[in-house]
Parts: sequence; structure tokens; C-alpha cells
Amino acid sequence: MEEKEKESVDDIKTNETDNNCENSADDNKECDINSEDSAPKEEIIDEKAELEKKAADYLDRYQRTLAEFDNFRKRTSKEKANMYDDGVRDSVLKLIPVIDNFERAVSAVSEEEKESGLYKGIEMVLKQFTEILSSLGVSEIEAEGKTFDPNFHNAVMHIEDENFGENEITKVLQKGYICKDKVIRPSMVQVAN
Repeated sequence: MEEKEKESVDDIKTNETDNNCENSADDNKECDINSEDSAPKEEIIDEKAELEKKAADYLDRYQRTLAEFDNFRKRTSKEKANMYDDGVRDSVLKLIPVIDNFERAVSAVSEEEKESGLYKGIEMVLKQFTEILSSLGVSEIEAEGKTFDPNFHNAVMHIEDENFGENEITKVLQKGYICKDKVIRPSMVQVAN
């Protein structure tokens, strides 16, 4: 019981002090409670500034994480596309010798044999191969009559002939192929002058 009485006496004293500060007419008189109230206000302002700083830090971290994830997503999709292109190039590189052999077979046939079924079959297979290559984005490197470019051509023979310009390709010995701006196999050529 005594404790309850002490609590109620403390409450009464606090209320009296509050009333005295509110009813005070003297402006110069300071109230103890007002000075106590100013300290919590400063703490609240400091706490608010600290929380705003933390929020700005978290926002910055969040934005950086989003940017990193976006860069990662773009990089992996680009790598996947490059892996596909590399796979196409590797497969085409293995098929090119077969195409070369079909082209040799077609060019070795005489005019009389061009009516045979075997020739027509070989020609159809060669045409089908070239259509498949073009659907994959593979094209033949144009060489004959062009200026020699070491990025696309491999010079294996050199001739001196005044009928041709300097570094002009006079003959293609083996066709070259390119896929999406990357050389699969350079053209093997003969260069003049």
C-alpha cells in the first residue's frame, strides 16, 4: 500500500509542476520541464537525421544491386548468344570440306555427263548445303577481283601481271566463309603485283 501512495504523491507533484509552468506569467522564469523537453527534441532530430542517412545508404545499395543484376543479365544473355554463334561456326567449319568436295565433283563433270541423274543429285545436295549455310548466316567471302585483305584472304601465290592492279586477287584457290562478321575460314587466293 505504501508504494501506491508514493506513486500517487509523485504523480501529484508532476502535475503541479506542469500546471505551474503553464500558468507562469513571468517570461524570464524558466521551467525545468521545458528544458527537459528540448533535449528529447534534439535527440529526435538527431535520430531522424541518422535514419534518413541509413535510408539513403540502403537506397544506394539497392540501386547498385539492381544495376549489377541488370549488367549480369545482359552479360549472360550476350555470352549465350556468343556460345550459339561459336557452335554454329564450329559446325560449319567441319562441314566446309564436304561442300568443297561437292563443288569439285560438280566442276569435274563434263558437258555430256551433266544430264545424268548422278550429276543432278550431287548438284541438288550442293544447293541444299549452300541454302542451309545462308539460313545460318554464313556467306561466302567475295575475293576474285577484289583488293587483298589479310583479315579475309590468305595469299598462297603471287604473280606479276600488268593486266591487274596492285594487290588484286586474280584467282580463288579455296573459298572462304564468314559468319556474322567473323571469319570461319579465310579465302585461299592468288595475288597479282
